[in-house]
Amino acid sequence: MTEAEDRKPRSDEARSTYDPELTSEFAIPEGFAAPRTGGEPETTSEFAVPEGLHAPRPPGAEPEGSAFTLPSTYSADDVPTAFTPATGLPAVSLIKDAPWQDRMRTMLRMPVTERPAPEPVQKAEEGGPAIPRVLDLTLRIGELLLAGGEGAEDVEAAMFAVCRSYGLDRCEPTVTFTLLSISHQPSLVDDPVTASRTVRRRGTDYTRLAAVFRLVDDLTDPETHVSLEEAYRRLAEIRRNRHPYPGWALTLASGLLAGAASILVGGDSIVFVAAALGAMLGDRLAWLCAGRGLPEFYQFTVAAMPPAAIGVALVLANVDVKASAVITGGLFALLPGRALVAGVQDGLTGFYITAAARLLEVMYFFVGIVIGVLVVLYFGVKVGTTLNPDAALNIAERPLLQIAASMLLSLTFAVLLQQERSTVLAVTLNGGVAWSVYGAMHYAGGISPVASTAVAAGLVGLFGQLLSRFRFASALPYTTAAIGPLLPGSATYFGLLSIAQNNVDKGLVSLAKAASLAMAIAIGVNLGSEISRLTLRVGSAGKRRAAKRTRGF
Repeated sequence: MTEAEDRKPRSDEARSTYDPELTSEFAIPEGFAAPRTGGEPETTSEFAVPEGLHAPRPPGAEPEGSAFTLPSTYSADDVPTAFTPATGLPAVSLIKDAPWQDRMRTMLRMPVTERPAPEPVQKAEEGGPAIPRVLDLTLRIGELLLAGGEGAEDVEAAMFAVCRSYGLDRCEPTVTFTLLSISHQPSLVDDPVTASRTVRRRGTDYTRLAAVFRLVDDLTDPETHVSLEEAYRRLAEIRRNRHPYPGWALTLASGLLAGAASILVGGDSIVFVAAALGAMLGDRLAWLCAGRGLPEFYQFTVAAMPPAAIGVALVLANVDVKASAVITGGLFALLPGRALVAGVQDGLTGFYITAAARLLEVMYFFVGIVIGVLVVLYFGVKVGTTLNPDAALNIAERPLLQIAASMLLSLTFAVLLQQERSTVLAVTLNGGVAWSVYGAMHYAGGISPVASTAVAAGLVGLFGQLLSRFRFASALPYTTAAIGPLLPGSATYFGLLSIAQNNVDKGLVSLAKAASLAMAIAIGVNLGSEISRLTLRVGSAGKRRAAKRTRGF
């Protein structure tokens, strides 16, 4: 290489260094580079940790900035010493012979980390349970229970029991008035599987409700192996089964119920027949409205009119009967006692959204009954009918006849609820006991009707819970029909009559009394059930945690 060629690259290099077209005008000339002053590097953030303060990263740790990275101030060497409490760690013990409702309630009220490990008693298939199918089966069972009027707490317990029977432990069921959902997360690093189902139609069939409880009981029994296919087959049979009583039997039962209720409030044989005819006519009109697709609000309004019209017609015809007993008997067949008890029970157990929805449903039904009766009473007053609101104070005391009437009322109420024939006798006796206690306290003892009703309803709930534990079934078939004699039919009627006669203050006082009696019934039934769980050793699952432990804060 010649000396000229060796000099040429150096000239090009010099030109690229000093040529203003190739370099920035802010470039520092050679030889004038300022020394670094210890500031932060230009390529890092102003929040960068200075050199020498980085905590050493343990081998195999997540990269910096990961969601699972431990805080920079945490170190396993600095963990405070953990001491075992002097009283020891509380051990969770569940009696395996206890009803599945109590065991599932106990576990639902525990944190997920404290729940006992599941012991699968059913097998879906060789490779393990098919999680989506198990969740679907759980939702279908919960739908039947919720649509049948079961309380939200018992529906959650049943759903949790089905999941645990197939080995799904990390399940969280959620129950509202119209929506069921359940979420299962296999572990903390796996994605959760969530499914939901909407309850659009409701029906009263306690035979179907009892069949669903037997299915859940078989699923939770380790000695009874029920596969997923078998469970789906039994569930399909439950949905397809016909009601145990035909339509004409239900209409006849509604008439006998109204007649028995009229005897309770002082009616005679003529009043019994008139109330029965009015209730049967109202039941047929309600069925006709239901077939036309009218909402239940209008069905209740139409069903309340015939008994009131017959009572007004008897007064206009100058028939020497107690017309108020005819109208009161017709109201007994319409008062939504089942929904009221379920709504108050949900509120007392902490399911406030479901309780509010149920009580709102009760209010709409009650308003429908009020409108139907008020329309008839208003026209009756306009045409000169003389109805006496003070007749409520002159109810004859006929203990034996009234006890027989209360038992007949409970029996017919059980038929209207489509209960199994094996439960009708028990609920009939329970209703007779309830009225006997109420009559002994109110008529013989002179105690207020609200307190007497609460005590009688508490015994109904206690006996109903005993019978349900004996049969490992739902308590609703043993309690709902038994509270029929205690429903505030007379207070409701006389309140509406006072309003129709422009005595608004007196009418509101009577309606407030009816609301107090209804709340006493619902709270008494729930309290009786809770007392049975607290005092009975047989069939209990140990200590049951309360729904709320915040004391109102």
